[in-house]
Amino acid sequence: MFLPLASAADTMADFVASYGWWILGLLLLGLELLLPGVYFLFFGIGALLIGTNAFLFPSLGWQSELLGFIVVSVLAALVGHRWYGQRSESSGAGQINKRTDRLIGRTATLSEAIVNGRGRVSIEDGWWSVAGPDLPAGARVEIVGARGSVLDVRSADQPVS
Repeated sequence: MFLPLASAADTMADFVASYGWWILGLLLLGLELLLPGVYFLFFGIGALLIGTNAFLFPSLGWQSELLGFIVVSVLAALVGHRWYGQRSESSGAGQINKRTDRLIGRTATLSEAIVNGRGRVSIEDGWWSVAGPDLPAGARVEIVGARGSVLDVRSADQPVS
């Protein structure tokens, strides 16, 4: 009476035994694509390698496969940690949302005079509002700070006190 059910369970168990590690590896790599960070990559690599090993050597038991998965995943994580640790990031490239901070220390020429503490300066292909002491148009200014999109300036001809 339950023979077809037992046969289906045996078929499913054989399928999972043959392809389970590959399925787990692909699921872990899929999670790596969906979630930020590098957490599931090493476990996915370990599962795919153990799945290949289990396919080539089906006589190994689940205990040795599990031990191999742990060892391969830890080794992949150590190699990946060493590789990611050697990569360096440039200091200015990560400041995409702080464009004004990269302008501090530069000198520029006023395109509009600073009157009542407000003026404009042209830097490369952009126009920036500036705040500082009253200066005529064409005066050289040094950018000393930034508050949002307004640059704080001082005269570049004036000595630093």
